[in-house]
Amino acid sequence: MDFGDSDTLRAGPRDTDLLLPHGARGVKVVIVGGFGVGKTTMVGAVSEIPPLTTEERMTQAGVGIDHNPGASGKSTTTVAMDFGRISINQELILYLFGTPGQERFWFLWNGIFEGALGAVVLVDTRRIEVCFEVITRLEDRRVPFVVAVNTFPEAPQYPLDELRTALALSDSVPLVTCDARDRASCRDALLSLMVYLCTLAVQETV
Repeated sequence: MDFGDSDTLRAGPRDTDLLLPHGARGVKVVIVGGFGVGKTTMVGAVSEIPPLTTEERMTQAGVGIDHNPGASGKSTTTVAMDFGRISINQELILYLFGTPGQERFWFLWNGIFEGALGAVVLVDTRRIEVCFEVITRLEDRRVPFVVAVNTFPEAPQYPLDELRTALALSDSVPLVTCDARDRASCRDALLSLMVYLCTLAVQETV
């Protein structure tokens, strides 16, 4: 398939951007969540290389098919995936894959999740219900995940313990706040996933 003339793939990384430095380890992480929660924004904000995005303008074809409550002002949507990269240190590099938020594109999850060590679930407190199915799918796949509450300026703020109860999260699943527009904040959310994965690995060896 030739994407050379396509407008769909934008600002993709070069081949040299994908090469691992000597001695480094690459880890695949998936960014998931409902439609319009900030996945593309997060990948773009934290990536140290020009991110690959597959955003297209929403059209009338999706009316009656896509259910996007609370995100009526959004004019574009990811139709395949987002891709970025961030070096945590000289030994650890994260390859980030953002999933589509609309349910009709969720069939792509099978390929995107192959080889992934964990996931970050982005949550919008104005539309908490859109992440329920996402979390259920991760639990069914037994994919370790952390939940990051995207702090939209206009979104209501709740204590994290209340959000944990609303999301029916176990006490072991990390729950953090995150500003998807801020690189440092996104990096902290990803670090919380790495720490969680290390904790799980230690528990498996005990």
